[in-house]
Amino acid sequence: MARERQESETSRELRLRVRDGISDSGIPQREVARRVGMEETKLSKSLRGTRRFTPDELIGIATVAGVTVNWLMTGSDSADGPSAAPDPAILPGRIADTPDRVQKRLEILDAAWHLFGERGLRGTSIAEIAARCGVSSSAVHYHFASKRELFAECLRYSVKRAFDRQVASLEPGEGHAERLKHLVELQLPTGAELTTEWSIWLQSWSAVVVGALSEEDHAQAYGRWYRTVRDVLEEGRSAGAFAFPSLDDVTMILTALIDGLGVKVLVGLISADEMRDQVHRCIDRTIVAHAPPD
Repeated sequence: MARERQESETSRELRLRVRDGISDSGIPQREVARRVGMEETKLSKSLRGTRRFTPDELIGIATVAGVTVNWLMTGSDSADGPSAAPDPAILPGRIADTPDRVQKRLEILDAAWHLFGERGLRGTSIAEIAARCGVSSSAVHYHFASKRELFAECLRYSVKRAFDRQVASLEPGEGHAERLKHLVELQLPTGAELTTEWSIWLQSWSAVVVGALSEEDHAQAYGRWYRTVRDVLEEGRSAGAFAFPSLDDVTMILTALIDGLGVKVLVGLISADEMRDQVHRCIDRTIVAHAPPD
């Protein structure tokens, strides 16, 4: 009974924060539903508590409202959860301005993120970003001083998107091996959105090499992903589900494998399914603890 009351209170608080996020965005509820890809009646039912939000719906609402899924679920960006919380400095910046200007900034950021992912940093102009949003180039520069600054913000946007996806989708009751494999599944470069996310990461690595992006900013952003993998591995080993001699070594090897295979998917050398199979086999062979034969 106490657990049911706690779950009911948690659900109520989530609904209140979703309401607050929608209200603060200045966007009508009907338009929020459209942008998220929900029927308006489903959004209304979820806000009343007669249906539950799906992970994809929470991710969409967080994106539209400019908040994190972690904030929607816990009231804090940095609360402990299924994914390592990012430092505030590596989340997209928030401005104190009118709802219209806040939303316009988010729209510019999202448009730039998609265009940089599709055409690359050098192949995308401020004028093209402005045209995608239906604003002038000066309106883009009102929010972002330069294309380099905008690209750095797009990397933070990618961090937020990955963080949102993991918080919304990873289940507390999953087995340790299943949880680790689920985490990999959430990062596979499949579909337009995740392919764009990988494209931004790949370009950010290149930008650091040529001095066009801060090494510290990139290291902090990548470090959140590294800590997420490390935490899952550490929990599995503590529970006896995983067996390996060095936590740091296996985290480095697994993240490097995911990075390398992801690049191969992006350039067409292998498919996302082949990437998944390779990583899953590595987990089964080298990380999952197996009982000794009789």
